[in-house]
Amino acid sequence: MKAIITTLSLAFSLTLSAQTKQAYEKSALEEITADRFLAGGNAVDYDRLPRQALTPAPKGYEPYYMSHYGRHGARWLLNDRDYSSPINTLRDAKKAGVLSATGEKVLAKLEAIQETSKGRLGDLSDVGEKQHHGIAKRMVANFPEIFKAPNLLLDARGTTSVRAILSMLAECEELMQANPTATIHNEANEAIMKYMNASKDGLQRANEGKARPIQNDYEARMRDPHRLMQVLFTDQDWVYMNLTPRQLMGSLYDIATNQQSHDGDDNDTELLDIFTPEELYKLWINNNLYWYLNYANAPQTDHVMPWAQANLLKNIIETADTVTQKQATLRFGHDTVVLPIVSLMELGGMGCSIDDLDELDKYFRSYMVIPTACNVQLIFYRPKKGKTGDILVKALLNENEVTMPVETDMFPYYKWSEVREYYLEKLKKQPKNPFPNTQQQTQMPQIPQYILQQMMNGGGNQ
Repeated sequence: MKAIITTLSLAFSLTLSAQTKQAYEKSALEEITADRFLAGGNAVDYDRLPRQALTPAPKGYEPYYMSHYGRHGARWLLNDRDYSSPINTLRDAKKAGVLSATGEKVLAKLEAIQETSKGRLGDLSDVGEKQHHGIAKRMVANFPEIFKAPNLLLDARGTTSVRAILSMLAECEELMQANPTATIHNEANEAIMKYMNASKDGLQRANEGKARPIQNDYEARMRDPHRLMQVLFTDQDWVYMNLTPRQLMGSLYDIATNQQSHDGDDNDTELLDIFTPEELYKLWINNNLYWYLNYANAPQTDHVMPWAQANLLKNIIETADTVTQKQATLRFGHDTVVLPIVSLMELGGMGCSIDDLDELDKYFRSYMVIPTACNVQLIFYRPKKGKTGDILVKALLNENEVTMPVETDMFPYYKWSEVREYYLEKLKKQPKNPFPNTQQQTQMPQIPQYILQQMMNGGGNQ
């Protein structure tokens, strides 16, 4: 798997208040110049990002429960046109005799990539499967008190997406290998989608008139295809009479940055080489802006986008209240859930509001928050047997310790009672029906009866 880039600065100050805007140490342009694949934003391979050493548990405490939500791993692009559209454009240019030598090489590369995508559109890739095996291995290594506990209960739930289900199974396979005594319950159905992947139709309609004009303006300013068109084609008059240069540039960017989703391709920069670092940076700017406006706590979209995951936050709290023994609740879904839940929970400063979008990339970078296989892990700690004390919790974003929105004198550990109360009070302030036709009522997870019985029989300090 790819080497972890240790030169990247974390997106957030890990010791400041969760609401504080904290700038990166390096510019996004510098980071993307050092590793051009970072320009992929939400397509970035999880294992390109840094992971810091975790803080040991406070004296007298042990972890007993993990509550998790993770995105599926790396995948193929979603639609055939993602591959076929630029291929058809370059084929037309070849027929017209205006495709350059570089354009010929790009066309051949695209055709080879498209061939491998047949029958796999949107599917989990080999890299995606490996990402989840790696995450599960580190769960065991980081929290053996949970994942090696006798008769561990693993309640794993996925959205109905095949790539999310396969991601779930990859982690469960690894966890079961580490602990053959574990009981695993897997579930993926429409009944749990209210909190696993709340409908965003209403969100998109509510946002249509606000985010899109801003995005269109930034695309017009940031996506300059003139140099690239001169590299790919020998006749610029033909180009501007027969195709939309910005669209072609965006399509090539999507394929080039997604190559890191496939084994061995992290060192294959043939497509990335047609872009300059500044072009990749500006293409990423649009990716970054899209995610912030549509899924984060953006004032430009009235701060409502994170509320799409109110059901999930309720589910996290309510499920944690049922735990009596060593247990893990693992949820597998999508980046469209991870970013708003992280923003709603204000983890690692992600509740911050950025008014000047020209300054956005100083504080928010999509590749640091929602790479493929991104995840949130809440680790709960209790006093060891014979000890007394509060239940504690810490939050990991992509396996790095991050702040939570209450005060603490023992970061990264917080009193769960205070965190819980903060979120319950926040949920009372939820805007009334911010997303028309979007279900907002939470549904408690239905734990199978045989697992409930094991919980009753095996509670305590196992």
